[in-house]
Amino acid sequence: MRALILSGGLLTLAGCAGLPQPDPTQAWIDLTPHAKDTALQALEVDEKATLDKRYFEVPPGSHELTVRYQFAVEPSNIGPDAQTLWRDCQLSVKYTDFNAGGRYQLQAGNIGFRPWAKLYDEQRKVVGQARPTGCQGT
Repeated sequence: MRALILSGGLLTLAGCAGLPQPDPTQAWIDLTPHAKDTALQALEVDEKATLDKRYFEVPPGSHELTVRYQFAVEPSNIGPDAQTLWRDCQLSVKYTDFNAGGRYQLQAGNIGFRPWAKLYDEQRKVVGQARPTGCQGT
């Protein structure tokens, strides 16, 4: 019985694991949705699926990052008597100068129906702007 309780506790803790330590030989990209009712996920690096949807970690150099951004379009952006519409979009951003040990932040948001995402370096300078590659309602 003790073994069952102990193993159950360990499984619970494993589910709460935080992000791994960044590899100093790679560039680390944090994902930050602009609003609380949104979701931002890492999908692909250079057209290859990511293993962890919470962040990107890439070797130095040039890369294309693809994210999934889900957000609500408020009724005030649609018309009278409208209900909230949920959008599910993919966006891609290219950056040619990722540095080893560098920390970057990819932030996403929307203006009405239009999603946006920007890539920031450690000094909070915009180094890349994403382009939408497709959206659908959910």
